[in-house]
Amino acid sequence: MPNKITVEEEIRLLEFDTGSAQRYAREGRLEEWVHKYLLAGKWANPGLSAGLKLQKRWWNGPVEVNRTDLSRAVGPEAGMEYQVKNDYWMNRTSRMSESMRSPLAIPPLIVQYRSGRLSIRDGNTRHGAMSVLGWSKCWVIIWYNTENDYDEHNHVLLEVK
Repeated sequence: MPNKITVEEEIRLLEFDTGSAQRYAREGRLEEWVHKYLLAGKWANPGLSAGLKLQKRWWNGPVEVNRTDLSRAVGPEAGMEYQVKNDYWMNRTSRMSESMRSPLAIPPLIVQYRSGRLSIRDGNTRHGAMSVLGWSKCWVIIWYNTENDYDEHNHVLLEVK
């Protein structure tokens, strides 16, 4: 009889890339993947996971979008929600870009649909590294705070395809 692995072992063994997110999405388990990633991934963000659990969310993705269609919340530019020093940003995105080989081999960015915009809530530095690499497209998982927002944006996504 094979040994059953624990949830903790499953999380540790799960590769947090776009392919694994796509598999979970096909199984109707996208939100589960998001929380596993945010709690145990290489770029863990437990605060975001806790915040997402405060209310019902609607999910879409992973979908491929133009990188320039996304709004960052972190960066050195004036007006960023979370502004960081330019030297830190340049060093971090440059180093990160050295290990990124393919958009499918990294976790999709987690973005929030906000009044018609897609705001990056997890993956701002990955987005910056994509810019360093000259990537024009990237994979995202989108969350919506209302079913109306989900329906509205889903029609837009279907038109783009």
